[in-house]
Amino acid sequence: MTIAAARMLKGGTVCFVGIGLPSGAANLARLTHAPDVVLIYESGTIGAKPAVLPLSIGDGELAESADTVVSVPEVFRYWLQAGRVDVGFLGAAQIDKFGNINTTTIGGSYGKPKVRLPGAGGAPEIATAAKQVNIILKQSRRNFVEKLDFVTSSGIYEEGSGRASKRGRGPTTVITDLGIMSSTPESRELVLQSVHPGVTVEQVKEATGWNLKVADEMKQTPAPTGQELAALRELHARTAAAHGTVATSE
Repeated sequence: MTIAAARMLKGGTVCFVGIGLPSGAANLARLTHAPDVVLIYESGTIGAKPAVLPLSIGDGELAESADTVVSVPEVFRYWLQAGRVDVGFLGAAQIDKFGNINTTTIGGSYGKPKVRLPGAGGAPEIATAAKQVNIILKQSRRNFVEKLDFVTSSGIYEEGSGRASKRGRGPTTVITDLGIMSSTPESRELVLQSVHPGVTVEQVKEATGWNLKVADEMKQTPAPTGQELAALRELHARTAAAHGTVATSE
């Protein structure tokens, strides 16, 4: 999953990175095929090149390795909202068929939820202002739902007519542990484009809470190379040694 997500970032891309799985994928891209990718974190670090995966946006490793550090308002106003960010890379707790995500609450009401999640952070702005959005999360019916318990970060929403309307977001790509989906220009709905080695289309559909559409020409995700696996495992090992834990998973 992490390797497939890393491959989505091309050299020279300006990427606004979320903590956790997105950070793991973005830094793997930097360490392998895209050394000149520009990673921006919400705390104001631009061109960050951490040797280990950060625990939070306030991790000193980001500031120490960045090309420059600016204020949070400058990151959002000058870089993100001005259209200077090519890709927003986010995680999620829940996602719907239009790529809207929930990182706020699950179950119950907003005031008394069953689960209180970390919240929005800068994700709503990233989801609507980046030229395109990549989302990475493990796939199950708990996470891939027909209707979100709370819409934290939107970009595509469904009108009463059943048609999808765009609200600022470009293409959306979702990378899971089972396959890769992307939004179509016509419906804005996520469509399964590729399955990972050893995974069937039926498995992906079974792990999705809506009637998942499938591309006419289904692809198989290329298997990880030895170089990619070595770089990812070395990154995990450095992170574990520095923090006593592994910040992301394959």
